[in-house]
Amino acid sequence: MCAILIRLCTYIGLLVISVSSLAAIEVHEFDNDVDRKRYQTFIDEMRCPKCTNQNLAGTNSPIAEDLRRELVFMIKDGRSDKEIVDFMVERYGEFILYRPRLSPATILLWAAPFILLLSGVVLLLLIVRKRRRLEVETGIDTGLSSAERERLANLLNPPANKETADKANKKSKQEKK
Repeated sequence: MCAILIRLCTYIGLLVISVSSLAAIEVHEFDNDVDRKRYQTFIDEMRCPKCTNQNLAGTNSPIAEDLRRELVFMIKDGRSDKEIVDFMVERYGEFILYRPRLSPATILLWAAPFILLLSGVVLLLLIVRKRRRLEVETGIDTGLSSAERERLANLLNPPANKETADKANKKSKQEKK
């Protein structure tokens, strides 16, 4: 008798869990595919005001459900994309858009990556230029001895005759010892 009661409770628990998971699925009927695609685009590109970094499609928070219902209503009402976006931005601010519009308030947000990249390149060029100038002015060696420099010059610009090359190689070997 106890085994039957446990089995019955298990089945009832599974039924409750499966029914509650079906209740979370929202189905919206649209007149055409264009409206359905517009709706999908909006819920993919708009952020939930409550949830951290989740779009409206990826959350079941009450505010996201309300916003999805509002989007369905506005699309069925025949509002344009600009009107819908303007309404949402007016109500929730630029935060609701994953890709904020270009405006005086967001210009730094859009320009910052380019400004940082450009300043990094300029800084790198200034450092390299300063080091080269310092090497020339102070005569700082590049770490090569005179024989090694001569040998490097011979490798890069080989001498016309073999005697000069042999002489340079012998000289560099003697300095290494």
